[in-house]
Amino acid sequence: MKIMLKITPTKIPDVLVIEPKVFRDERGFFLESFNQRAFDEAVGTHYTFVQDNHSSSTTNILRGLHYQVKNVQGKLVRVSVGSIYDVAVDIRVGSPTFGQSVGKVLSAENKKQLWIPPGFAHGFYVLSEVADVLYKATDFYSQAHERSLLWNDPDLNIQWPTAGQQPILSAKDAAAGSLKSADLIEVADCSVGVREA
Repeated sequence: MKIMLKITPTKIPDVLVIEPKVFRDERGFFLESFNQRAFDEAVGTHYTFVQDNHSSSTTNILRGLHYQVKNVQGKLVRVSVGSIYDVAVDIRVGSPTFGQSVGKVLSAENKKQLWIPPGFAHGFYVLSEVADVLYKATDFYSQAHERSLLWNDPDLNIQWPTAGQQPILSAKDAAAGSLKSADLIEVADCSVGVREA
C-alpha cells in the first residue's frame, strides 16, 4: 500500500507543512508518521534523522526559540496530544528570507507536521490544556552549541497567539538574546544531516 503525503510550502519555501494520509474506520485511524522514501521525495533532499525528542507541556507555555550554531539541526515536528502554535525563524546568513518566520498550528486533530530544515530557530506555544510534541532531529543535541532567540524580539515580529497573556518561559528562554546580537548560522553549516541517496 502506497502512503501519500500532502505537501504545502509556506511563505518560506524551505519550510513545509506535511500531512500524512490518514486511514479511518470504526476502530479509529492509522497513519505513517514517518516514511523515509516519501519524506526524501517531499523535501527533495536526503536527510538522516539521528534523534527523536518528546516534550510535554501545559497551556500557555512557550518553548524557544532554540537552535544550535554547530551540530545544526533540521526538525520534523508533530503533535500527538493537544495543539501548539509552531514557529520557525530563518537565521541562515545570506538567505533571502533571513529573519523571517513561519507559524503554523499543529495538533493531534489535524495531524500536520512541520519540516524545519537546518538553519532555523524553532519554538512553540501551547494552545491546549496539555500538548505532547514529538520531533525528529537531523543532528544530536549539543548543549555547548545551543542558543536561544528572544520569543518577542521586535525585529522578528512573530504574531504569537497568546491572547495578551504573558507566556510561561524557562529562565534560559526569558534571558535569550535578540536577532541583532545572536550567533547566527552560515549556509555552509546547514548541510549537516544531508546524506547521499
